[in-house]
Formats: sequence, C-alpha cells, structure tokens
Amino acid sequence: MTQQQPQTQPAVRPETHYLKGDLVLFRDVERFWLGLPGHTFVGRVERSWTNVQSGKLLYDLTELSGNRARAGIDPDYMRPLPATDAMHDIDTAPLSEPDTGAMTPAAVAWLRQHLVQDSSALPVRR
Repeated sequence: MTQQQPQTQPAVRPETHYLKGDLVLFRDVERFWLGLPGHTFVGRVERSWTNVQSGKLLYDLTELSGNRARAGIDPDYMRPLPATDAMHDIDTAPLSEPDTGAMTPAAVAWLRQHLVQDSSALPVRR
C-alpha cells in the first residue's frame, strides 16, 4: 500500500483594488532584492490604470515622505494601511489614567484636539 503525499496549494492573496486617496505601504521590489536601503514607502493612491501590453492593473502613487510621484506600481507589492491600525493607540488609550505620560503622543494629541473643539474640560479627579 502506498502512502499518498498531502496536496498543498500555494497561498493565494485576495486581490485588492485601491481607490484614489487610499494609503498603502509599497515596496520597490528591485531595491529590496538588491539589498538597497529605502525600499519600502508609505504612499497615497492617485490613480489606477491598465497596462495595455500586459493587461495588468497598475497604480500611480505619491510617496508621502518626499511628496514624490511613483508611476506604474504593481499591486502585488502594495498593502493597505487600515485606519483601525493607525488609530489603535488612540482607541485604546488609558483615558482614566491621571498620568498622561501613560498615553501615546497620538492619544494625547487627539484628546487635546477633542477638548478644544468641545470647549469642555476633563473631569477633576478627587
């Protein structure tokens, strides 16, 4: 009796379509594989288009750190930057702590902005 080898299927990443204004993390794959620095960037999607020769959907981005245009980015080397991840520190800030040092700078900034907009003050701790 022969033993069958388990069949494994390659992991398939679901195809993501990005919209204008979406924030993404993207990797310059050539720089990455050559071991060069500065291969990963945060970008904002400006537009999408289809390459007429390959039929592949590509994106034009603005690299946020230097406001530099990047054209023809392959979405296989892009990942979405979800708002929930960016806002996690604010959403989980220990607002009941009397010491604001226990909060991250982003949480403190959000709290200050919120208080200015509402013209209210934090309750006094007794």
